[in-house]
Amino acid sequence: MQTPLDLLGRTPYVELTTFRRDGTPVPTPVWLVRDGDELLVWTNPQAGKVKRLRRDPRALLAPCTRRGRPLGRPVAATGRVLPGAETSGRVMPGLYRKYGWTARMTQLPNRIAALLGRPEREPGGLALVLEPSSGAAGERPAAGPDPRD
Repeated sequence: MQTPLDLLGRTPYVELTTFRRDGTPVPTPVWLVRDGDELLVWTNPQAGKVKRLRRDPRALLAPCTRRGRPLGRPVAATGRVLPGAETSGRVMPGLYRKYGWTARMTQLPNRIAALLGRPEREPGGLALVLEPSSGAAGERPAAGPDPRD
């Protein structure tokens, strides 16, 4: 049986929902790659989702379309912000394998800036771990089809 971790690790786009101080959910479609029991996300280190996860590690993950329309029920996760070196060493190689040339194109502005003598921007990354109650073996995965559709 496919687990939520398997499903989220294979799906091309995942809706990452983080929470503002007042508890308002903020969904964002992201690329995500699985590394063992963690799901890794590459992002701008100044992005709102990074600031929100640094303050409150609660998150929700659900498969979605490129534009962020959920395709399944969300599962609970706990997130942490990765240091730049860990992002470069763990997240980017996984994204290159999963998304190919498209992922490499996201690095083009950094490479052009480096050629022009500008300092490279520190990469930002997130690591998310699913909560144990997010679909035990033998249960229907929480990240499966959404009954609202």
